[in-house]
Amino acid sequence: MNNQIPEDVKENLDSSVLPDEETGATEFLGLPDETIREISNALFEENTEQVDTLLDDLSTSDKAELIEKVTGETRRTLMMGFARHFDADVIPVLDEEVRTGVLENMPADQVAKILSDLDSDDALDIIAPLDTEFQQEIMRKLSAKIRLALEEGLSFPEDSAGRLMQREFVAIPQFWTVGKTIDYLRAARDTLPDDFYDLIVIDPSHHVVGEIPLNKLVRSQRSVKIDSLTLDEVHSIPATMDQEEVATLFRNENLASAPVVDDSGRLIGIITYDDVLFVIDEEAEEDLLKLAGVGQDDLYRTIIPTAFARSRWLFINLLTAFLAASVISLFDATIEKIVALAVLMPIVAGMGGNAGTQAMTVAVRAIATNEISGANAWRVIGKETAVGVLNGLVFALLIGLIAGFWFQNPGLGVVIATAMIINLIVAGFFGSSIPVVLNKFNIDPAVASSVFLTTMTDVIGFFAFLGLASLFLL
Repeated sequence: MNNQIPEDVKENLDSSVLPDEETGATEFLGLPDETIREISNALFEENTEQVDTLLDDLSTSDKAELIEKVTGETRRTLMMGFARHFDADVIPVLDEEVRTGVLENMPADQVAKILSDLDSDDALDIIAPLDTEFQQEIMRKLSAKIRLALEEGLSFPEDSAGRLMQREFVAIPQFWTVGKTIDYLRAARDTLPDDFYDLIVIDPSHHVVGEIPLNKLVRSQRSVKIDSLTLDEVHSIPATMDQEEVATLFRNENLASAPVVDDSGRLIGIITYDDVLFVIDEEAEEDLLKLAGVGQDDLYRTIIPTAFARSRWLFINLLTAFLAASVISLFDATIEKIVALAVLMPIVAGMGGNAGTQAMTVAVRAIATNEISGANAWRVIGKETAVGVLNGLVFALLIGLIAGFWFQNPGLGVVIATAMIINLIVAGFFGSSIPVVLNKFNIDPAVASSVFLTTMTDVIGFFAFLGLASLFLL
């Protein structure tokens, strides 16, 4: 098939929509470093005309990337001297740590203007991390309608559906017809949300009685009753539901949007798939970073808070390291007689730690996506343990042969091979079971699993290796 654009058609197209033949799609993959340097140099030379020209050519995401990548001083200069380029569309795209710093350097009325131009869910996401006093100052600059919406949103628990939802939605009475609904949508086009995918059908008490996808509405005759189009299954989400549960519901039911209701079942908002995609991405990133004991905003946070946040987990790891060291100290006489043990110990511990991390990562991800429950937990643990057995046998043979030939001691090869099998079995079992157990006790497995796992593989690995050496080599 020929996918080229005919010359006569190409001539009539705006050249701005055609891809660059040299760069192709790469222009959409981020802001080039050359452009960042150009803008920074123009600022340094106080060439405001060039800065304006360069900023005019940037997309919303490019402007956000620029703000995140420049130095703090350059960031302040851009936001203060060229504020018109960084409108309400740019602010929500910024990393939260950067965004908070930018907003706290703005006057309250400027922040209020930005919030007024945003959907309620984006406005709430922006104002929530700010200092309480600054929040109140901003609130006083907002209209009563927006202020009440934000105050209601802030009253919901963090990471709940109430914080995630937007209050701009389309709700219609159940007794309307398709024709009346379409006429209403046309007449009210200026007050409708920018994007919506479903119509929420409500009764006179504002309780949700159904949902109608737009495609189903436009395919129906004008005389058809709305009541007859509503879906039998309503996916109403309580405002207090955790956002991870919301994401699971959207994924399982393949939803484009869903209504949010209060304690009495009254419609108060709606959640759309783009909000849920953000939650899924955020939760996945958060779990990945927690496994390493770091935070989501560590890239942009200042040095002292970053060091302090990481030091807590380093301190816990230090305590567990002393526990492993105490096991080694039990066999100091053995190590003095067979120096090769000191050379080979890191291999046993390292292999166990890596194998355990593999099993733990699988388990933590499965818990986050609700793929592990009481029905299949033991099956998953059994599988990961079996994987540990198989890998243990393979690598035991390999390391046993290498160690035996290296130190001309076949007995040493057998000892490290046996210890390798034991530690990889332990790694598979505890790597998969620790996250499950922690989750059962409502402890975040992404945060705590690695500390417990490292302790188990180090202690048992060292004890098995040195203990076997003491029994069979002395």
